[in-house]
Amino acid sequence: MTILPYALGIGLIAITLSMFLCLIRLIIGPSVIDRLLALDTLFLNATCLVVVLGIYWVSNNMFEGALLVAMLGFVSTAALARYFTTGHVID
Repeated sequence: MTILPYALGIGLIAITLSMFLCLIRLIIGPSVIDRLLALDTLFLNATCLVVVLGIYWVSNNMFEGALLVAMLGFVSTAALARYFTTGHVID
C-alpha cells in the first residue's frame, strides 16, 4: 500500500483551491497589476495541475502539455505587461 495516490489527491485539491482563489483575484482585483499577477499565478497553477495529473495518470503526454501551458503563460504575461507599461506590444 503506497501513499502516493493520497498525496496526489491532496495536491490536486490544493492546486484547484489555489486556482479558484487566483480566479477570484483576477475578477475583483483592484488594479491592473493585481489582475496581471493573478493571471500569471493562474498559468503557473495550471502547469502544476497538468504535471500532477500526468503523474497520477502515468502519462508522458501530459508533460508536453504542461510545457506548452508554461510557454503560453510566459509569453502572454510578458506581452500584457509590455502593453500595460508602454501601450503597445511590438515596437
